[in-house]
Amino acid sequence: MADLGAERRAREQSEVKADTERRERRESQERSDLKADTERRERRESQERSDLKADTERRERRESQERPDLESDTERRERRESLERSDVKSDTGRRERRESLERSDVESHTERREQRKSLARKDRQQAQVLQAQRMESLGQLAGGVAHDFNNLLAVILSYASFVSEELATPSGPDWPEHREVARNDLGQITLAAERAARLTRQLLTFARREVVRPQVLDLDHVITGVQELLHRTLGEHIELITTLGGDLWPVLADPGQLEQVLVNLAVNARDAMPGGGTLTIDTSNITVDAAAVAGGSRAPQGKNVRLRISDTGVGIPADVLDHVFEPFFTTKQDGSGTGLGLATVYGILAQAGGQIQIFSEPGSCTTFSITLPVTAQALVPLTAPVLYHRVPKGETVLVVEDEEALRLVTQRIFTRNVYRVITAADGPAALDIVRAHPGDIHLLVTDVVMPRMLGKEVAERMRALKPGIKVLFMSGYARPVLASQGSLEPNVALVEKPFSEAELLSQAGQVLNGHFPGFKTIDGTD
Repeated sequence: MADLGAERRAREQSEVKADTERRERRESQERSDLKADTERRERRESQERSDLKADTERRERRESQERPDLESDTERRERRESLERSDVKSDTGRRERRESLERSDVESHTERREQRKSLARKDRQQAQVLQAQRMESLGQLAGGVAHDFNNLLAVILSYASFVSEELATPSGPDWPEHREVARNDLGQITLAAERAARLTRQLLTFARREVVRPQVLDLDHVITGVQELLHRTLGEHIELITTLGGDLWPVLADPGQLEQVLVNLAVNARDAMPGGGTLTIDTSNITVDAAAVAGGSRAPQGKNVRLRISDTGVGIPADVLDHVFEPFFTTKQDGSGTGLGLATVYGILAQAGGQIQIFSEPGSCTTFSITLPVTAQALVPLTAPVLYHRVPKGETVLVVEDEEALRLVTQRIFTRNVYRVITAADGPAALDIVRAHPGDIHLLVTDVVMPRMLGKEVAERMRALKPGIKVLFMSGYARPVLASQGSLEPNVALVEKPFSEAELLSQAGQVLNGHFPGFKTIDGTD
């Protein structure tokens, strides 16, 4: 029992010792664990402090980095805002410039439109001035023309009476002599009639209204062509002397306008010589050099053609010389002048590139010196027109003319040249004849201006009835007048009155040529 107790005590002591050792080991472990925890906590705290320090450093570096970025963003924002302000300003400037340009364009368009209107008004005014002056010149010509035309009619009537007397002489041994006298008298009638026809055509041409058509011409030919009109303008109390240079260099101008220059200056000279005198016209080639220009010549340097018109009149005062080319300036107190004559001359010459100077003193003669520049274009020589000849084949011609005498003469011309002829006094009568006519009518010869129906309408309605008919117009008006008034197209076939037999047959032959090579006649035969 004692052993059991000792053994138990020994176990208990051993257990106590074991417990003590375990406790000591546990306490040692706990101390070790505590120490390890402390070390880990210290390391953790140290790491945390290190991390905090690193975070602080990183934050400071980031903040340090963010500060320049912020400053950079601010600068960029400020630059962007400045650029936007500049763009807005630039856009505003461009818009203002565009609006200014648009306003300028509108103003420019308005100015150009106004300039065009103004130019059109000036052109109309100039045309009206030219036409008014032309009509004034025609009025000045009327007296002389009527006087000369009466002279021509007196010649024609007298020689016609002589011919009648010669033909009334009984045939006998002296009949050949009487026949020769009658033939010569008929020749004089023909010459007088031709002079009257030329005078009428010149007047019609001078009175025409058409656009300016410059052409290469010889100034001497223009003067020769208008010489008869100048004689009528001046009257019998003024002598006209022309000294033409011959072989003049060519100039570029409208011949009709140059004719008007000559007539206007002739009228001006006639008024300066109420008691009579002499008007001299001369032409020459001149070469203008630098010395001549320095001496006062207004002509361009180089080759020019000079035209001088001198009168022996009363001269022009110095205070008037400065105004003579002004429109509507006149020294005539009786209302007989419009003041357009010399203004028209100046305008025509300026348009042709020419120059005009006046040399005059009161009580002395006056000279108008005109220069026209020479053109490089070649002068085409004028050739007399060759009358066309065609052998008639019995074609049928309808003649429509309200003047009975001329209608009979035209009928006789065609009849004696193997044409079949029908006549009518006016358009309605001609249409009635055509509707009732059984055969073809190959040629209509009609006057342009007639009562009841104009020739143009006659032709149009005749073509509806006879589609193949050809038309030849007759007129006492010049072709430019008819064209400008819209009476006829400018390219139609027209024979101008008064015409000769050869001229009428030539025009008719050209119209018919090649159109009816194998036509059938009225009776149906070829």
